[in-house]
Amino acid sequence: MFTRSELKIKTIAQLRDLCRRYGIKPTGNAGYKTSWITSLMSFPAIALTQMEEGRGLKRLSFEAYQNIAVTLDQINSPTDEQAALIKLTMEGKRYQAPQRWEQEKLLNLYKAKLKLEEVIELLGE
Repeated sequence: MFTRSELKIKTIAQLRDLCRRYGIKPTGNAGYKTSWITSLMSFPAIALTQMEEGRGLKRLSFEAYQNIAVTLDQINSPTDEQAALIKLTMEGKRYQAPQRWEQEKLLNLYKAKLKLEEVIELLGE
């Protein structure tokens, strides 16, 4: 995060630009460097405290996490033939309509499965 010494050498304009970059407002009077420095030094700790208190982004409950896992289980895994069609589709080979729509549904379902696996992995950390 930012240290007081690295922020003290910056001008008010530079500090203001940093705050704008991160969407932070100055603490107190915007005409004083300390208002900008205080905000830039404190926002990381405040953000983590807010998460712990359940404000803003929150950790999922165990039940919500399980629901994602249940959804992933319901999607299942592709058969060998489905996996082969997915690979073929990813290589740009497409059926003509109306089978093309089903082919796209299969690919989208597979992509959703991959994303859900990624979600499970990210939330498990």
